[in-house]
Amino acid sequence: MWGAVTMVTLTRMTLLRLLLLAAMLALLLFISSLWLPQTGLTDCGDSWQPCFTFFRQKPEPPLFPEEAEPPEATPLTQECPGQSFQAWRLLAYLKSSMANADDVMLEPYLQSWDQLLNFMESLGTMVSFFSDKVKEKVNLIRELSLKRDLEHHGKRGPGDKSGPQSEALHSIRWLVEAELKEGVVDFSKRTESGCRTLLRLHRSLLWLKLMLEGLAEGPDSDGQYRTPGELSRAAYMVALAPHHPWFLRQAAEFVFLALPDRTFFLRLVCARSQREATPLLHAVIRALERVHSRTQRILSERGMLELP
Repeated sequence: MWGAVTMVTLTRMTLLRLLLLAAMLALLLFISSLWLPQTGLTDCGDSWQPCFTFFRQKPEPPLFPEEAEPPEATPLTQECPGQSFQAWRLLAYLKSSMANADDVMLEPYLQSWDQLLNFMESLGTMVSFFSDKVKEKVNLIRELSLKRDLEHHGKRGPGDKSGPQSEALHSIRWLVEAELKEGVVDFSKRTESGCRTLLRLHRSLLWLKLMLEGLAEGPDSDGQYRTPGELSRAAYMVALAPHHPWFLRQAAEFVFLALPDRTFFLRLVCARSQREATPLLHAVIRALERVHSRTQRILSERGMLELP
């Protein structure tokens, strides 16, 4: 009886050893296959190097025949059909916001954000982590601007007409000066002032500008493009992460993982290739840079770049 039990136990141990050996052999075959030439299967070529294709960003295939000349860049004056984001409108609003040489006009600035929100929302539901907060801030500044405009018109006499002072009511500089005069800006604790809200939008504008700058870049020395997720993460670490608590930084990582590929971003500006998109992106980036620089200067003059 004990001999039979012993035999069964030995048989089971032998089977376990055989299964373990088979698993080890399968693992070795898998690892060794990564060093085999991958011609026709991946983008690794004939190199006898490990080919972890799931960690590589493939060079983008051309969206038109390689031997043909790429089409001329679509000027930023045309409607891009089938989408809410329109690059030409964004550019027009950004330029309108700089009508005053030393200021940023508030309404076209907020209209620029309307287009940037369309851009963000087109990237998928995960981006609502950012876009919902931005939309709240845009709406708040609009409400504050409307309230001050109504108050100003209520104080005017029936014979008064709109003039430079009325136009200034709708500028970022006026908003800053008016709230400072009224004492609604607190430099030691959080308030729902327009200046604090503007500062949050200002930081988000930098994040988007840096991300677009990355999309305008070409491939690296290996012919690889940085993914939109990588670009967004790098821009976030500069513009927003220093001002966010730990749990928000962790949540942002899921947003970056969910972003669509680079081709999707290029199509948002009606471009069919990286080469075609680059001058279009540069036009938008230059306008964003000018608006951001002016806003930065206005906030810096009043020590508002670190409002709680």
